[in-house]
Amino acid sequence: MATSDPTPPPTPPQAAQASVRNMEAKAVLLLAFMLALLVGAALYLLYARGAFEQTQRLVLITDDSQGAAVGMDLTFSGFPIGRVRRIELAEDGKARILVDVAREDAHWLRQSSVFTLEHGLVGGARLRAFTGMLTDPPLEDGAVRPALRGDVSEEIPLLVASAREVVMNLAAITAQHAALRTSLSSLQTTMEHLNSERGALRVLMGNETDARKIVTALDRTNALLARLDGLTARADAQVFGPDGVMSDTQATVRQLKALLGEARDSLQQVNAVLKEAQAIGANTREATADLGTLRAEAENSLRKVQGLVDEINRKWPFARDTELKLP
Repeated sequence: MATSDPTPPPTPPQAAQASVRNMEAKAVLLLAFMLALLVGAALYLLYARGAFEQTQRLVLITDDSQGAAVGMDLTFSGFPIGRVRRIELAEDGKARILVDVAREDAHWLRQSSVFTLEHGLVGGARLRAFTGMLTDPPLEDGAVRPALRGDVSEEIPLLVASAREVVMNLAAITAQHAALRTSLSSLQTTMEHLNSERGALRVLMGNETDARKIVTALDRTNALLARLDGLTARADAQVFGPDGVMSDTQATVRQLKALLGEARDSLQQVNAVLKEAQAIGANTREATADLGTLRAEAENSLRKVQGLVDEINRKWPFARDTELKLP
């Protein structure tokens, strides 16, 4: 019984070569596709990272760049506007953080902008920009600005030390022999004294004896004031009463007023007499002036007569008295 052979007939050489060529073409196409995919992915990543975006450089100077990393964002109001490209150490020992800021977002940065590198208790560091006056001139390309550090974790030791100091002060204040406890005890004693009889005076004077002295002095002062009130009433009666000093004084004043009126009348009469005497004196002065002129004329005439008599005696001497006497 004959059986069929399952083995296929051998493939011709031309068909095998054609199949190999097709496989090579497919492999080349696959490799080209994979290469294009890789190039596209790389270009997309570069585009997503802003490699083809126009940027301007910003240099931030800080004493310590701990927490800063290449690729971290520079945020403004929570939106990323730049990215750290490089961190380097300057010659003066400070860290330089080079940030590329997109041109389209650079208008948010002004010459008065402030930059901070903040470290929180949770999460990484954050590089932030703050602009208070958007009307200031824009920040130029390649500007160098300081970056202020704000590390909360660095403040924890200071807070712990401050809290410890506060606790120690509270412990010192509330100690057994502390000044506050002594003051409270003294205040309690003072309040007890105030609640007792003559408590305020006892607190002010410091002891009961001096407080009693003050009370005695006040009683004596009150008695003295009462006596002074009586003396004042008597003095009012003696001075302002019907038969008091003020009545006599008023009568005396009235008498003085009458005497002054009489003296004024007398002075007016004396004034009239003085005016008349002044007129008489003026007339006397005028008469005296006339008598002086008359006397001068008489003396002139007498000199002439005396000269004539002397001339006669010189020529005819006589033995009689030639003296002339004026009345």
